Amino acid sequence: MKRMLITGATSGIGEALVKHAAQSGYDVIACGRNADKLKTFESTRSVTSLQFDVTDKQQTKTKLEAISADIYVLNAGVCEYVELDSFDPDMFRRVFEANFFGVVHCIDALLPKLTTGSQLVLVDSMARFLPFTQSQAYGASKAALHYLTKTMEVDLADKGVVVQSISPGFVGTPLTDKNDFDMPMKISVHEAAKSLLKGIERQSASVYFPTMFGLLLRFLSRLPSPLKVALSKKMKNN
Repeated sequence: MKRMLITGATSGIGEALVKHAAQSGYDVIACGRNADKLKTFESTRSVTSLQFDVTDKQQTKTKLEAISADIYVLNAGVCEYVELDSFDPDMFRRVFEANFFGVVHCIDALLPKLTTGSQLVLVDSMARFLPFTQSQAYGASKAALHYLTKTMEVDLADKGVVVQSISPGFVGTPLTDKNDFDMPMKISVHEAAKSLLKGIERQSASVYFPTMFGLLLRFLSRLPSPLKVALSKKMKNN
């Protein structure tokens, strides 16, 4: 039985993946900050929990140094939108601490454990494809995370480590429930978890879901920059 570690396991895609992976025969380590939510996994067969905050470098290293798995899914993250009238650099730091440095802290702890056949799975977002309105912090953090993923794929290749980039579109989670704009092709967390696990099992270097939305945004991302900006302005004004 393969063991899968999942961060950000107490809500959204992470929580759904814990349940789906356990039902699919994996031994799952569910990681998160919410102790009460982690306790709800205690009755789920083949799931153990680990409480820590990925933004805390030392806590992350201490918690993960005694843990080993076959697959490490680094999924924890947050989303905050920028209001130019109340521009807040501290908000950018909060977002990057969770979405980027939280992953860096995990990688720091996990690097000695990554051997031939290990899978390192990093969850970014399709928001990195276009300059969406108010997404300066979130989109930038996910773009940075994607670049990190691809460089890790290059530098861990000699060790035989499989590094995967996961790019979701709109998924119905507590984070997206706060959105007050249209979310085309939005899927449920259960659909997202199924697509994510399928991508993990196929060991695909890049995974996008929902599929059609991924194809659309990847096409749009190849447009010249002025066209991408013009398109984003139009979407903002609609």
